[in-house]
Amino acid sequence: MDGSQELQSVAQQALEAMRAAGFDQAQVTASRTALDELSIADNEPALLRSTANRKLTLLGISDGRMASTELTDFTTQAIQEGCSALFADAAAAPRDDANAVSSGQQVRLVQGPQEGDRDLLATTMSDFLAWREDHAPRMVMAEAEASHHLQRWHTLTSGGSDLAGSVGWYSLSGFGTARDGAQSSSFNYAGGNTHDLGAKAPQEMFGLGQMMLDTQRQIRTQPIGGKFTGDVVLMPNAVEALLGWLLGQLGDMQLIAGTSLYREKVGQAIASPLLNLRGRFDMPGVAAVSADAFAAPSVGIVEDGVLRTLTPTFYGSRKTGVPHVPVAGRGWDILPGRTPLAEMVGGVQRGALVGRLSMGMPAANGNFSGVIKNSFAIEGGERGHALAEVMISGNMAQMLRDIVAASRETLEGAGWRLPWLRISGLHFS
Repeated sequence: MDGSQELQSVAQQALEAMRAAGFDQAQVTASRTALDELSIADNEPALLRSTANRKLTLLGISDGRMASTELTDFTTQAIQEGCSALFADAAAAPRDDANAVSSGQQVRLVQGPQEGDRDLLATTMSDFLAWREDHAPRMVMAEAEASHHLQRWHTLTSGGSDLAGSVGWYSLSGFGTARDGAQSSSFNYAGGNTHDLGAKAPQEMFGLGQMMLDTQRQIRTQPIGGKFTGDVVLMPNAVEALLGWLLGQLGDMQLIAGTSLYREKVGQAIASPLLNLRGRFDMPGVAAVSADAFAAPSVGIVEDGVLRTLTPTFYGSRKTGVPHVPVAGRGWDILPGRTPLAEMVGGVQRGALVGRLSMGMPAANGNFSGVIKNSFAIEGGERGHALAEVMISGNMAQMLRDIVAASRETLEGAGWRLPWLRISGLHFS
């Protein structure tokens, strides 16, 4: 029995055991993950390993009461005992008529490299370290890794859904700080996923080389120079923070709580016409299925600034009455604009090029005050000195409306592709 047949067999056995235990509805997923990893610590090779894990995830609903658990033992006895214990847990859970599993979903997915190349991992990391030594010698990579991942799964539900896949991908990432004597920068990070680790030199992937060069320039920092209102150019890692806030407004938590700013805004402009956001769930390391066992085709979220859909789960849809739109956990694509990055920076009279935005949890209305890190001053259209920790404040929803440029260049990361965004009207201090 090959791996995919074993997972299907285990999932079928688990679904039958869930029914026998007394559940009205059930969802089961049998999965195996494999990892080949080469890591470095403090600029030196540290670990080469291969690991494999298996897991059986059980979710059951009885009289509207839901419980879930995970097992690592695939034996018949362990599955039966796990299902019986889970049924007892469900009996003690609160009743919620919105609980339900998917029905009639069918997916078969094979994507990305199904086997890892350890020689490629070694060559990539060797080239990465050599480039660092030649071009960014003050950069200390506290942690970095090149890895190959393979995830196989088979999901069945009592509603007849049958979803299976095998998704492979490579990852490359680096995290560290730059040092010169007693002085050092703050930590910085870059990394992402790819189907082809050998397509480019490692320093050209996911902004890793530029991150190291920038971090060296951040050893010595200066204040912003007073309070003022100006522009930010968000690098893709900072754009990700803005994206995360927006996605949170469109999903279950805010919709169910009744605090989403966009619950009644579908079909209306919520952002600059320069913003186009899609869910593209065929990116490396992303599978086009939702956690609640629905196929998740690509979907337009914001088109020319207009909100096209909210994204509640099946449960969230049943709870709120908002139409269900399945999405994967990752796979977000903000389309590039027409402005070259150099021109975008050149248009800023006073502001900052922002590598990371640390803002905690914005208020319900989107107001925030946060620290920009790994950032540079912009004066008269020129990138200047690295900034000591500088505060900016504004409103997240207003930032979306105040996008005045999106870069022609994009950067890919772990489940996203994002441009640089120039946003006006932020308050610096």
